Amino acid sequence: MTRHLLVVGAQRCGTTYLHSLLDAHPEVAMARPSRPEPKVFLSDDVVTRGLRWYHEAFFAHATSEALLGEKSTSYLDHPAAAARAARVLGEAEIVALLRDPVERAVSNWRFSTDHGLETRPLETALRETLAAPTPWDPASTSVSPFAYLERGRYADALEPWLAAFPATTHVVLLHDLLDDDGAVGGLYADLGLDASYRPPDRDRPVNQSRQPRPDLPDDLLHVLREYFRDSDEALARMLGRDLPWPSPATRGGTHA
Repeated sequence: MTRHLLVVGAQRCGTTYLHSLLDAHPEVAMARPSRPEPKVFLSDDVVTRGLRWYHEAFFAHATSEALLGEKSTSYLDHPAAAARAARVLGEAEIVALLRDPVERAVSNWRFSTDHGLETRPLETALRETLAAPTPWDPASTSVSPFAYLERGRYADALEPWLAAFPATTHVVLLHDLLDDDGAVGGLYADLGLDASYRPPDRDRPVNQSRQPRPDLPDDLLHVLREYFRDSDEALARMLGRDLPWPSPATRGGTHA
Protein backbone atom coordinates (compact mmCIF):
# COMPACT_ATOMS: atom_id res chain seq x y z
CA MET A 1 0.00 0.00 0.00
CA THR A 2 1.40 3.40 -1.00
CA ARG A 3 1.87 5.80 1.87
CA HIS A 4 2.46 9.52 1.65
CA LEU A 5 4.68 11.99 3.48
CA LEU A 6 4.51 15.78 3.59
CA VAL A 7 7.30 17.93 5.00
CA VAL A 8 5.24 21.04 5.68
CA GLY A 9 7.88 23.45 7.04
CA ALA A 10 8.70 25.66 8.73
CA GLN A 11 10.66 27.85 6.36
CA ARG A 12 14.31 28.47 7.26
CA CYS A 13 14.35 25.60 9.74
CA GLY A 14 16.60 23.15 7.89
CA THR A 15 13.96 21.48 5.74
CA THR A 16 16.36 21.18 2.79
CA TYR A 17 18.68 19.16 5.04
CA LEU A 18 15.72 17.07 6.20
CA HIS A 19 14.74 16.51 2.57
CA SER A 20 18.23 15.13 1.90
CA LEU A 21 17.92 12.69 4.82
CA LEU A 22 14.58 11.43 3.57
CA ASP A 23 15.59 11.31 -0.09
CA ALA A 24 18.63 9.21 0.82
CA HIS A 25 16.53 6.48 2.45
CA PRO A 26 15.91 3.55 0.07
CA GLU A 27 12.31 3.22 1.22
CA VAL A 28 11.43 6.82 0.31
CA ALA A 29 10.84 8.50 -3.05
CA MET A 30 10.77 12.28 -2.74
CA ALA A 31 8.91 14.34 -5.33
CA ARG A 32 10.71 15.44 -8.48
CA PRO A 33 11.48 18.10 -9.30
CA SER A 34 12.10 19.22 -5.74
CA ARG A 35 12.55 22.82 -6.91
CA PRO A 36 10.29 24.60 -7.23
CA GLU A 37 8.50 22.89 -4.37
CA PRO A 38 5.28 21.12 -5.44
CA LYS A 39 2.91 23.28 -3.29
CA VAL A 40 0.03 21.17 -4.56
CA PHE A 41 -2.25 21.72 -1.57
CA LEU A 42 -2.16 25.50 -1.64
CA SER A 43 -4.91 25.57 -4.26
CA ASP A 44 -8.34 23.97 -4.56
CA ASP A 45 -7.96 24.11 -8.34
CA VAL A 46 -4.88 21.90 -8.27
CA VAL A 47 -6.35 19.55 -5.67
CA THR A 48 -9.27 18.73 -7.97
CA ARG A 49 -6.84 17.00 -10.31
CA GLY A 50 -6.73 14.16 -7.83
CA LEU A 51 -4.35 11.53 -6.50
CA ARG A 52 -3.53 9.93 -9.84
CA TRP A 53 -2.41 13.27 -11.27
CA TYR A 54 -0.35 13.92 -8.12
CA HIS A 55 1.50 10.61 -8.55
CA GLU A 56 2.06 11.09 -12.27
CA ALA A 57 3.22 14.70 -11.90
CA PHE A 58 5.75 14.19 -9.08
CA PHE A 59 6.49 10.49 -8.60
CA ALA A 60 6.92 8.99 -12.07
CA HIS A 61 10.43 7.98 -10.99
CA ALA A 62 9.19 5.93 -8.01
CA THR A 63 9.53 2.15 -8.10
CA SER A 64 8.93 0.02 -5.00
CA GLU A 65 9.47 2.65 -2.30
CA ALA A 66 7.13 2.44 0.68
CA LEU A 67 6.73 6.18 1.12
CA LEU A 68 6.13 8.94 -1.44
CA GLY A 69 7.11 12.31 -0.02
CA GLU A 70 7.27 15.98 -0.84
CA LYS A 71 8.63 19.09 0.87
CA SER A 72 6.61 22.27 0.54
CA THR A 73 7.41 24.73 3.31
CA SER A 74 4.54 27.04 2.34
CA TYR A 75 2.04 24.52 3.68
CA LEU A 76 2.55 25.56 7.29
CA ASP A 77 1.58 29.13 6.34
CA HIS A 78 -1.71 28.07 4.74
CA PRO A 79 -4.25 26.68 7.26
CA ALA A 80 -6.48 25.24 4.50
CA ALA A 81 -3.63 23.13 3.07
CA ALA A 82 -4.05 20.49 5.77
CA ALA A 83 -7.69 19.78 4.95
CA ARG A 84 -6.92 19.71 1.21
CA ALA A 85 -4.14 17.19 1.79
CA ALA A 86 -6.40 15.00 3.89
CA ARG A 87 -9.07 15.13 1.20
CA VAL A 88 -6.70 13.91 -1.51
CA LEU A 89 -4.30 11.65 0.35
CA GLY A 90 -6.50 10.29 3.11
CA GLU A 91 -3.83 9.25 5.58
CA ALA A 92 -0.32 10.71 5.43
CA GLU A 93 2.76 11.21 7.56
CA ILE A 94 3.28 14.91 8.31
CA VAL A 95 6.64 16.30 9.43
CA ALA A 96 7.11 19.85 10.71
CA LEU A 97 10.72 20.84 11.37
CA LEU A 98 11.11 23.76 13.78
CA ARG A 99 13.91 25.81 15.30
CA ASP A 100 14.38 28.71 17.71
CA PRO A 101 11.90 31.27 16.32
CA VAL A 102 14.31 34.18 16.81
CA GLU A 103 17.04 32.36 14.90
CA ARG A 104 14.45 31.50 12.26
CA ALA A 105 13.40 35.14 11.95
CA VAL A 106 16.99 36.27 11.40
CA SER A 107 17.53 33.51 8.83
CA ASN A 108 14.30 34.51 7.06
CA TRP A 109 15.51 38.13 6.86
CA ARG A 110 18.86 37.02 5.45
CA PHE A 111 17.09 34.85 2.85
CA SER A 112 14.74 37.64 1.78
CA THR A 113 17.66 40.07 1.60
CA ASP A 114 19.71 37.64 -0.49
CA HIS A 115 16.85 37.40 -3.00
CA GLY A 116 16.37 41.15 -3.33
CA LEU A 117 13.01 41.14 -1.56
CA GLU A 118 14.13 42.95 1.59
CA THR A 119 16.06 46.23 1.75
CA ARG A 120 15.61 47.18 5.41
CA PRO A 121 18.33 46.51 7.98
CA LEU A 122 17.52 43.57 10.25
CA GLU A 123 16.73 45.61 13.35
CA THR A 124 14.44 47.93 11.42
CA ALA A 125 12.63 45.05 9.73
CA LEU A 126 12.00 43.25 13.02
CA ARG A 127 10.86 46.33 14.92
CA GLU A 128 8.49 47.29 12.09
CA THR A 129 7.16 43.72 11.97
CA LEU A 130 6.43 43.90 15.70
CA ALA A 131 4.34 47.00 15.01
CA ALA A 132 2.43 45.72 11.96
CA PRO A 133 2.67 43.12 9.16
CA THR A 134 4.62 44.24 6.10
CA PRO A 135 2.55 44.33 2.88
CA TRP A 136 3.64 41.94 0.12
CA ASP A 137 2.57 40.88 -3.36
CA PRO A 138 0.93 37.40 -3.36
CA ALA A 139 1.47 37.25 -7.12
CA SER A 140 5.23 37.19 -6.62
CA THR A 141 5.63 34.64 -3.81
CA SER A 142 3.37 31.94 -2.35
CA VAL A 143 3.83 33.32 1.17
CA SER A 144 5.01 36.62 2.60
CA PRO A 145 8.80 37.06 2.50
CA PHE A 146 8.42 39.43 5.46
CA ALA A 147 6.59 37.21 8.00
CA TYR A 148 9.70 37.08 10.14
CA LEU A 149 7.83 36.86 13.43
CA GLU A 150 4.37 35.57 12.53
CA ARG A 151 5.91 32.46 10.95
CA GLY A 152 7.65 31.57 14.21
CA ARG A 153 4.39 31.18 16.14
CA TYR A 154 4.53 27.47 15.52
CA ALA A 155 1.75 26.26 17.80
CA ASP A 156 -0.88 28.20 15.86
CA ALA A 157 0.41 26.96 12.51
CA LEU A 158 0.43 23.32 13.63
CA GLU A 159 -3.20 23.23 14.77
CA PRO A 160 -4.77 22.53 11.33
CA TRP A 161 -2.31 19.68 10.72
CA LEU A 162 -2.93 18.12 14.11
CA ALA A 163 -6.66 18.37 13.44
CA ALA A 164 -6.41 16.74 9.99
CA PHE A 165 -3.69 14.19 10.86
CA PRO A 166 -3.85 13.77 14.65
CA ALA A 167 -1.99 10.46 14.84
CA THR A 168 0.63 11.04 12.16
CA THR A 169 1.86 14.61 12.62
CA HIS A 170 5.49 14.56 13.75
CA VAL A 171 7.12 17.69 15.14
CA VAL A 172 10.92 17.59 14.88
CA LEU A 173 13.29 20.17 16.32
CA LEU A 174 16.34 21.10 14.28
CA HIS A 175 18.40 21.22 17.49
CA ASP A 176 17.72 17.49 18.00
CA LEU A 177 18.27 16.55 14.38
CA LEU A 178 21.72 18.15 14.37
CA ASP A 179 22.87 17.36 17.91
CA ASP A 180 21.34 13.98 18.76
CA ASP A 181 22.95 11.04 16.97
CA GLY A 182 19.80 8.96 17.37
CA ALA A 183 17.35 11.58 16.15
CA VAL A 184 17.58 10.66 12.47
CA GLY A 185 17.01 6.98 13.16
CA GLY A 186 14.17 7.91 15.50
CA LEU A 187 12.50 9.92 12.76
CA TYR A 188 12.89 7.04 10.33
CA ALA A 189 11.27 4.73 12.88
CA ASP A 190 8.39 7.16 13.49
CA LEU A 191 7.73 7.15 9.75
CA GLY A 192 7.66 3.36 9.61
CA LEU A 193 11.02 3.11 7.84
CA ASP A 194 14.09 1.01 8.53
CA ALA A 195 15.67 2.91 11.43
CA SER A 196 19.01 1.14 11.03
CA TYR A 197 19.71 2.92 7.73
CA ARG A 198 22.51 5.46 7.99
CA PRO A 199 22.47 8.19 5.33
CA PRO A 200 25.79 9.06 3.73
CA ASP A 201 27.72 11.97 5.18
CA ARG A 202 26.27 15.23 3.92
CA ASP A 203 26.95 18.88 4.43
CA ARG A 204 24.65 19.97 7.18
CA PRO A 205 22.85 23.23 6.89
CA VAL A 206 21.78 24.04 3.85
CA ASN A 207 20.96 27.16 1.96
CA GLN A 208 23.59 29.28 3.67
CA SER A 209 23.02 33.02 3.36
CA ARG A 210 25.43 35.45 1.77
CA GLN A 211 24.51 38.03 4.42
CA PRO A 212 26.73 38.49 7.48
CA ARG A 213 25.38 37.35 10.82
CA PRO A 214 24.01 40.51 12.45
CA ASP A 215 23.70 40.90 16.21
CA LEU A 216 20.50 42.07 17.84
CA PRO A 217 20.52 44.61 20.67
CA ASP A 218 19.57 43.14 24.03
CA ASP A 219 16.40 45.18 24.36
CA LEU A 220 15.05 43.96 21.01
CA LEU A 221 16.04 40.38 21.74
CA HIS A 222 14.11 40.54 25.01
CA VAL A 223 11.03 41.97 23.23
CA LEU A 224 11.20 39.15 20.68
CA ARG A 225 11.42 36.49 23.38
CA GLU A 226 8.36 38.03 25.01
CA TYR A 227 6.57 38.09 21.66
CA PHE A 228 7.09 34.34 21.27
CA ARG A 229 6.48 33.45 24.93
CA ASP A 230 2.88 32.27 24.70
CA SER A 231 3.46 30.40 21.45
CA ASP A 232 6.59 28.71 22.80
CA GLU A 233 4.75 27.71 25.97
CA ALA A 234 1.92 26.24 23.89
CA LEU A 235 4.41 24.33 21.75
CA ALA A 236 6.17 22.97 24.85
CA ARG A 237 2.83 21.73 26.19
CA MET A 238 2.01 20.21 22.80
CA LEU A 239 5.32 18.34 22.73
CA GLY A 240 5.40 17.52 26.43
CA ARG A 241 8.96 18.78 26.79
CA ASP A 242 11.10 21.83 27.37
CA LEU A 243 12.20 23.65 24.24
CA PRO A 244 15.94 23.81 23.47
CA TRP A 245 16.04 27.57 23.00
CA PRO A 246 16.03 30.48 25.46
CA SER A 247 12.97 31.64 27.34
CA PRO A 248 12.38 35.35 28.00
CA ALA A 249 13.96 34.99 31.44
CA THR A 250 17.33 34.02 29.97
CA ARG A 251 17.42 36.99 27.57
CA GLY A 252 19.87 35.11 25.38
CA GLY A 253 20.22 33.25 22.15
CA THR A 254 22.20 32.95 18.97
CA HIS A 255 21.39 34.06 15.46
CA ALA A 256 21.58 32.25 12.14
